[in-house]
Amino acid sequence: MSELSVNHLLGIKDLNSRDIQLIFETADHFKEVINRPIKKVPSLRDITIANLFFENSTRTKLSFELAEKRLSADVINFSASQSSVKKGETLIDTVNNILSMKVDMVVMRHPNPGACVFLSQHVNASIINAGDGAHEHPTQALLDSYSIRERLGKVQGKNVVIVGDILHSRVALSNIFALQLQGANVMVCGPKTLLPKYIDKLGVKVETNLKKALEWCDVANMLRVQNERMDMTYFPSTREYTQQYGVNRALLNSLDKEITIMHPGPINRGVEITSDVADSKQAIILEQVQNGVAIRMAVIYLLASKIKH
Repeated sequence: MSELSVNHLLGIKDLNSRDIQLIFETADHFKEVINRPIKKVPSLRDITIANLFFENSTRTKLSFELAEKRLSADVINFSASQSSVKKGETLIDTVNNILSMKVDMVVMRHPNPGACVFLSQHVNASIINAGDGAHEHPTQALLDSYSIRERLGKVQGKNVVIVGDILHSRVALSNIFALQLQGANVMVCGPKTLLPKYIDKLGVKVETNLKKALEWCDVANMLRVQNERMDMTYFPSTREYTQQYGVNRALLNSLDKEITIMHPGPINRGVEITSDVADSKQAIILEQVQNGVAIRMAVIYLLASKIKH
């Protein structure tokens, strides 16, 4: 049985292509488990996992929780918005209190980039990054690549464009790393104000014209505009953004090929993507959600197998 080269999942940039392959093969197995009448396996019966969410999250949190329960782990949920963090308790104190309850693994989402790395250096538990600020969101990138592999047979050699708010997106950065590790060609597309200054240094193509980007790609991953992270206006109006960077049926029909549409959710319907696209056969948005549970089960299982009891 091969094992991961890392003890934590802090970011895709710490993984190698063999790790990704192993995670996908493990997820294939768990996907079969999820589709059985009894969806649980007793693999992690002696493992306790704490979910620490210092930022609101519905889908990621539910997905991790479901994955943990499918593996029969004991789960503690901690939402910082209702906790002592508001009273000024530090991150380390919060976590040490939780670890003194003998927790083996921590799944954490935090508004500050690097919070998970900091944690991994100071606490004795396996850490999974469920999103740190606008930095990385590794399990989302893994489930996105896994979904592409499922739909198109492989990721290698495919042209993938990430469209929208690249500047504020942790999904974009993790996706770029994951896709490149697997040999895909990556392009980012959006208004200049939403593209990071040195993004081309990551070896991605940059395009501001959506139609050109869609003509080039096999897969378009549509990001939502992250209004909650913006402290200023990056484009004149939502309507104008939609006219230039929204994908609708007419635009897809105007292409000379059928491309696959993805979205990490939550969708702003009618902004970055219209309902008739989101609900069409070309979209694999619901597959992404389902694959998210299998991928998270795989990551948790593989990291747990490295914990020495």
